Amino acid sequence: VQLQASGGGLVQAGGSLRLSCASSGSIFSINVMGWYRQAPGKQRELVATITSGGSTNYADSVKGRFTISRDNAKNTVYLQMNNLKPEDTAVYYCNYNILPRTEKYDYWGQGTLVTVSS
Repeated sequence: VQLQASGGGLVQAGGSLRLSCASSGSIFSINVMGWYRQAPGKQRELVATITSGGSTNYADSVKGRFTISRDNAKNTVYLQMNNLKPEDTAVYYCNYNILPRTEKYDYWGQGTLVTVSS
């Protein structure tokens, strides 16, 4: 599985960005895709995930501001980020796994940098 993320950039606090992650290769029909982020000096953390059935999960820090969605026909997952804050600054990574999750089918994209200025 290959994951191609795009959409990062520089935005002022309160602004919006939309990330996209297109997957290709041997995609299982029952899967989970999501976004994780890693800020400088910090560990990678969950942002949001969405299953192929549409179930979503969000980190408390982004609830009400970020929305994850997917287009199964295009094998693409999106992250709409609104009301961005400086603490959202990080490299955002797209992730794919089958369900139930397994290390063997855990794939990561290359990361896209989001910078929020105050």
